[in-house]
Formats: sequence, structure tokens, C-alpha cells
Amino acid sequence: MKIMLNQRPQGGLHGTLQVPGDKSLSHRGLILGAISTGTTTLRRFLPAADCLATLTALQALGVPIKRQGTTVTVTGVGLRGLRPASAALDLKNAGTATRLLTGLLAGQAFDSRLIGDASLSRRPMARVQAPLAKFGARVQTTSGHLPLTIHGRQLHAAQVRMTVASAQVKSALILAALQAPTASTIVEKQPTRDHTERLLRQFGGRITTAPDQRTIVVDPGAQLHGCDVTIPGDPSSAAFWLAAATIVPKSRLRLTNVGLNPTRLGFLRILKRMGGRVTVTPHTSATTTAEPVGDLLVSSAELTPVQLTAADIPAVIDELPLVALLAATANGVSTIRGAAELRFKETDRIATIVTELRKLGVAVTPLADGLIIDGRQTWQRPTTAFDSHGDHRIGMMMAVAALRLPAPVALVGAQAWEISYPAFLTDLQTVCRERVNAW
Repeated sequence: MKIMLNQRPQGGLHGTLQVPGDKSLSHRGLILGAISTGTTTLRRFLPAADCLATLTALQALGVPIKRQGTTVTVTGVGLRGLRPASAALDLKNAGTATRLLTGLLAGQAFDSRLIGDASLSRRPMARVQAPLAKFGARVQTTSGHLPLTIHGRQLHAAQVRMTVASAQVKSALILAALQAPTASTIVEKQPTRDHTERLLRQFGGRITTAPDQRTIVVDPGAQLHGCDVTIPGDPSSAAFWLAAATIVPKSRLRLTNVGLNPTRLGFLRILKRMGGRVTVTPHTSATTTAEPVGDLLVSSAELTPVQLTAADIPAVIDELPLVALLAATANGVSTIRGAAELRFKETDRIATIVTELRKLGVAVTPLADGLIIDGRQTWQRPTTAFDSHGDHRIGMMMAVAALRLPAPVALVGAQAWEISYPAFLTDLQTVCRERVNAW
């Protein structure tokens, strides 16, 4: 799908948005609800293509699930109540679903086969296969990729030291550990987002995290019980509007009910390091989620360059395309290192960021594990269309970039937004047109 993107709004971006529910929590809420007893209600569920792939896969495994808009009701079947699917489970583009379900299905009493689209079939799966083997799991890849064949079997406890910083792999290991007879220990390479741990506790699971924030102990003895979960707004979706309001002059946006999990605030911290103007107002009332929530108020600002190292990357991995875009407007040279993981997303994001930013005349140099970006050049109107390359975050990044241009520009592959933010274009039109004099 090819569309014309909004050009620079002369009065800036204004208004109030409630970004869609968190994608990571929508996946995890479905899975934990499925293996619990009783009913789980997920409110503000994200009905995007990735999350719907998880929902459909769980239904194929015998889990009764009903959805009305953004409210989902899951009738749990318990950890041993899943049934073999009648065909291969097609996870479409959903990497989170693929890796988490691999960990879950490894301990079931039946075999499963996972497939996906061309993009997902290029993503590495040995990174989850190898550590699962320490639990006794038998997972066969196709040259390290999908299709996967999972030979379900009784798993045993394990002590696993992870070699990649990945919340998806960690969550797969946690789901495997729940099916072992005794406690297991997982040690992360670096701390990653902890949604699975928080949500598992909400469902009644026993899981502890050591003070080092890297060592996790999973005790499989507790019965999981269905519960009500109100999913907060996705910080990764909010990041697009934080970036847009920052780089478009005269802008002021309010984002409501955004998740404030500390492991997801890397982009916000980096934006502030660069001189961004954001006010955070946490909500103090009780919510039906284990996640902190609040409102964000962001205004336009002049940015300074930033230097990121491997220690910064896990908390901002999904938002790194936007960090690159911010760097392309900053007064100086920014460096992103330790981000080789970008090469294994929906696209090789290092390569696609370089391709698209160079269309604007930005001086950007690819590195094996990152980027060097000089933001001091005046942007040019591109002579060719922007391209999402089938990657939702690249497509939305370029829609934000277009808001600094004096004339409209085309984007090829806008349908990629459906993966994580189906209402992105509607929200874009809202903030470009709405004017608010004061709050």
C-alpha cells in the first residue's frame, strides 16, 4: 500500500492521545490466561496483526477465547490442558509469539509445528532452541530458522546463563521452567523488560528476581489463576509521538495511560539526555495490572547528540529507529553501538535506517553493531518514496520524519503498521489537525 504522508504542520502537533495497549503485554496476557484456571479478562488488548496471531494459535491449541473490540476473554485450560493443533501454527510476523510459544509447547505431551511469513522465517531461532535444550527440550529448526518442529516432552529443571539479551528468549525459558518438577534459575546477560515476571506474579505464579536484576528463579509449584488485566498504553507506540512532538516546532502533545515500566523507559531517558522536554505524571490509584501507568506531556525541543553503548540497548531496542531519527536532527554527531540485535528484527534495521535516512540527505554510517549519525545537515526533500521495507517501526519512523518536510512525500508499504499500531494513521491525522490553546 502506497500513501502520501503529512507534511510539516505550520502550527505544530497538538492534542491528547491514548496510544493502543501494550503489544508485549497483550501477547503475554493471552498466553498466561490460556494456561491458568478460570477466566482471564484482558482490557485494552492490542488487536494488531501480531497479537491476533497469538490469539489464533492459542485457539488452535484448544483454548476458548472471545474478543469484542479491545476486550478479550480467555477461558483457561491449565498448564496441561492444551491440545494438539490440527495443522501447523502460522504465527505470521509475530516473533514474540513464536519464541514464547516454543518455550510453552516444548513441555507439552504432543508435537507442534510453527511457521510464519517470509520476514519471520528469516529471524534466528537457534537462540531460543539452544537454551531450551538445557531443560531437555527437543526443538528442530530449519537451518536455524522457521519452520520449527517442537517435540513436546517432560522437561526437567535447569540453570541457564543466557548469551543474548532478549526478553523473548527469557520468557520462553520461564514458560519452560513452569513445566519442570522443581525450581530453575535463569541468569540474563543484561536486564531486559520484565513483563512476563510481573504478569506471572499477578496470575499467582512464584518467580523471584535477585537484586542484581539479572538472576531469576522460577518455582513451578503454584497454580495459576485467571484474573482481570487492564493493559496500559504501549511505550513503544508512545515513542513515535514523543519523537514527533520533539522534532516538529511549536508542538505540545499529551499521551495518557502509558505504561511506565522502568525496563521500557530507555527511549524516554535517552530523549531527556538529548534535551527533550517531557513531563511524566504517574497515576497513583490502584489498577488491575502489575505495571505502573502515567501520562506524558511533551513539547518541541532542540536536541544535542547522544552516545549509546551496549548497556543502553536492551531498554530501547524497539525504539532505536526513532533514536536514529532524533540523532538526525541533533546538533552534532551521535553514535549507537552494541546494537547488533537490530540486524535480526523484521528487517536488518541498521541497513533500512541507513537507506531511509540517506533519502533525506542525512550523513549516516552503518557499523556492524550500530550507526554513526551527523544531524547537522539540512534535510532534503527526498526524490524517491520512503519505504517501510515491510517493517512497521521503519514505516512509522519515516511518517514521523515526513512531519519536518515542507511538502508531502509518499510511503510504500504503509500496511506494515497493522503489525503493531493499526490506528497509527488515524492518530497521525488527529495530532496534525487538532489545536489546543491550553491545558
